[in-house]
Amino acid sequence: MKILKWVIGILVVLGLLFYFVGMPFLRQQTKKHSPETTVVYQNDGYDLLVNYSSPSKKGRVIFGDLVAYHEVWRTGANEPTRFETKTDLMIKGKPLPAGSYSLWTIPGKKQWTIIFNSEIPDWGATLSSGGTEATRNPETDVLQVQASVIEMSATQENFTISFPDDYGLFLSLMWDRTKVQVPIFQKS
Repeated sequence: MKILKWVIGILVVLGLLFYFVGMPFLRQQTKKHSPETTVVYQNDGYDLLVNYSSPSKKGRVIFGDLVAYHEVWRTGANEPTRFETKTDLMIKGKPLPAGSYSLWTIPGKKQWTIIFNSEIPDWGATLSSGGTEATRNPETDVLQVQASVIEMSATQENFTISFPDDYGLFLSLMWDRTKVQVPIFQKS
């Protein structure tokens, strides 16, 4: 009985050590390759923020290989991308209430599905799948919209999210030679 208590105690200590020391260390190491980036847009009554990890192309084939077509992607690396708005929005004619969301995508060759989800998990992919399956819970999706793929002439080395506002406000996702833009409007 004493041995069993020792074994359980050692397992608990090792589990806590891994959770509080090992996991933060592993996260720090992955961010060296895919640095965390925050983009803020504050203009014309909009107050938007996107926080994501930005992986690099590094000569790889991105869409259809590294990022599979027709499967949920965490839209960046490491933790899922976080999208925040302080005002109610209309995204492609559909309402998105003010709040914080995880941003997921389902890339396709010609069209992507953009998903705003009310849960923001600690990590964007399951460890049991070796990083190939997303941690998104589809039951907590708040909004899904479609966006067409725009083929770019130049290669974008790092995955980049921005808010271009030259001819209206857009949520823009760019990587490799692929760009996807989603129009954003304030809800009246």
